[in-house]
Amino acid sequence: MTATAHTEALLEALRRNLHVLGELAVRYQVETLPERDPDAPDISSPEGVERLLGPEMETLAQEQVRVLLLDRRNRVVGQRVIYQGNAYSSVIRPAEVLRPAVLEGVPHIIVAHNHPSGDPSPRPQDIRGTTELARA
Repeated sequence: MTATAHTEALLEALRRNLHVLGELAVRYQVETLPERDPDAPDISSPEGVERLLGPEMETLAQEQVRVLLLDRRNRVVGQRVIYQGNAYSSVIRPAEVLRPAVLEGVPHIIVAHNHPSGDPSPRPQDIRGTTELARA
């Protein structure tokens, strides 16, 4: 194995470990949350999602795709970062988006992503990705 191949293998292992660590941190946060406030914002609407994710996601320098995991009453029981792209784009594969919902056994999800450019207009790849997710 060359030094470059060895370095790439180590970097890939590190990426996987960091992903697992991120998942554990999110699960710990969800499991240690106090009892939910009955007056919590309604996250079954775009405005509710904006109130929940907007303050954090609007400051990100890179595009990020997140999945909110919802119970039968549309309460958030988890949140996963699916992809973090560059300043201009991210790639969405339906299987990666749906996997957390299947693993956690939740009936509903909301997919959200930011536009670091500040322009909220959907780009052609946003429309294609949404169409692919709807088909899945």
